[in-house]
Amino acid sequence: MKSKLIFIFLFLVTVSVVAQEATLTAKVSKNKLGVNQRLRIEFTINKQGGDHFSPPNFTNFKVVGGPSQSVSQSWINGKSSFAQSYTYIIKPNRKGELTIGTASIKIDGKTIKTDPIKIIVLDAVEIPKDPNDPNYIAQQNIHLVAEISKSRPYVGEGIYVEYRLYVSENVSVYDTGVTEAPQYNGFWNQAIKIKNFPVKMGKYNGDDYRYIVLQKALLIPTKTGNLTIDPMKMDIVIGVPTGRADFFGNVITKNVKKEFASAKKIISPRSLPLEGKPTNFAGAVGDFNFDVTLSKGVLKANESSQIKVAVSGDGNLKLFELPEVTTPVELEKYQPERKEKVQVSPNGISGTVSDLYTVVPQYKGKYKIPNVSFSYFNPDEKKYHTITTDDFYVDVLEGKELKPAVDTNATQKHDVVSTGKNFRYIETKSSLERIDTDDFFKSNLFYILLLLPLITIPIGIFIAKKNEERSNDLIGNKLRKAERLAKKYLSEAQKQLGKKEAFYEALERALHNYLKAKLGIETADISTEKITEILENKKIEPTTIDQFIEVLKHSDMARYSQITNTEMEAEFERAKQVIVQLDKQL
Repeated sequence: MKSKLIFIFLFLVTVSVVAQEATLTAKVSKNKLGVNQRLRIEFTINKQGGDHFSPPNFTNFKVVGGPSQSVSQSWINGKSSFAQSYTYIIKPNRKGELTIGTASIKIDGKTIKTDPIKIIVLDAVEIPKDPNDPNYIAQQNIHLVAEISKSRPYVGEGIYVEYRLYVSENVSVYDTGVTEAPQYNGFWNQAIKIKNFPVKMGKYNGDDYRYIVLQKALLIPTKTGNLTIDPMKMDIVIGVPTGRADFFGNVITKNVKKEFASAKKIISPRSLPLEGKPTNFAGAVGDFNFDVTLSKGVLKANESSQIKVAVSGDGNLKLFELPEVTTPVELEKYQPERKEKVQVSPNGISGTVSDLYTVVPQYKGKYKIPNVSFSYFNPDEKKYHTITTDDFYVDVLEGKELKPAVDTNATQKHDVVSTGKNFRYIETKSSLERIDTDDFFKSNLFYILLLLPLITIPIGIFIAKKNEERSNDLIGNKLRKAERLAKKYLSEAQKQLGKKEAFYEALERALHNYLKAKLGIETADISTEKITEILENKKIEPTTIDQFIEVLKHSDMARYSQITNTEMEAEFERAKQVIVQLDKQL
């Protein structure tokens, strides 16, 4: 019974060994070295039966030793392991970022290969006599690496650069500091926030490392050509083992401060294709949606409506202009207000950008707002797309009638009228008489012109003094300027005196237009409380603000009340005075 159990156990172990998947791995003694140094590379297969091992070509390297073969087999805690290795000693022929190609071996009728390994070769270094030299160990166990998501993007297409600090298990990092940040010339760039800097496990050149992401940025190339990302440089304090132990057998470490730099990266953006490029293309690259909406399609004259032009999706949302909306001349259109809800995340730029237009109709009627088109390039599909919206119509139900246009250049016909004197006979004789003229000297005109400077000079001096006094009267000048400004804005309301509704509409519009001109804001659709807050922020006296709000409210209420011409004239004077007071304080 006991022999049967032993047989079953050995059978299961043999099956497990046979079932183990064969792998061929490559491991280097160092992945960063000077051009005058050597490194050891070891190719290992973990299963018996490997045959016809083929090493890489070792381009840019010289083989100075090997291959040497070794076989090891062990049995630990009931588990069997096998390893057959091929070892080479190689030396780089030049500086730069070099690659060791793939090696291969045949086993069970299949060919398995290793992954390529990158080796960074630096300037010649002073080879330490002591292999446990802390500076030497630090250089071999820490790597600052710049990872690029794409080296050949389209112009306008977003890519990422990520700076990683790889640290082996042999050393510890106590302090870091960036001494030279990378420059992104030729790119629009946006840093991506990294929370808590988590430590991750990963491989660098086939070896296990701990690493953290120090910086990450979104880059959008703005032009073609070879664009250079300069290295990031850091000072790092490293704790490295010295190869000695203390009295209790603990490894003695030494802190070393060294500067590290990432490799320079070259990005070569591609031009957007000319084939199929729409005429209205404005540089949008990504995957987008486009929409145009109208807040109100039915309204009264002088009542406002908003047109919203919005682009949403993923791509270079901050790097192109939205298409402009065209409106009929009867719809007064104001400058659009730009709104952005955009976020930059590890997945790219996403969100919405929009332009909000305010339109105010002046006359009764139905007006067409033509369709709007937006074009973008999708780098994944490598083609252009165009989205076109529908036409909109604004129906103005109440307001002034639009007068038909009169052609002032039209020629009016008139009957030809004969006066009897249209043509005269040619005179055949002349009757000329001598004209007697008086001398200018000592004439009345002579004496007038002689005395004129004596009169005009004192008058000119007097007028100049008055003008100087007036120009020095800053308060008076400001008051006169404010009165002229008030008359300008209230001119339409003055013309409508006696017509209650038209007068108060013009008066209210004048007050809003004044604030719009002086403060650069739209006030037609905001409350009196908001206007009060804006004026208080401009340090306007409370009494003046109250008078302005009172006139504004009364203009709205008086349309529906019994108002006499005398009350309208008094309201006009109050509005004039409040504009004068506001202008003196703004």
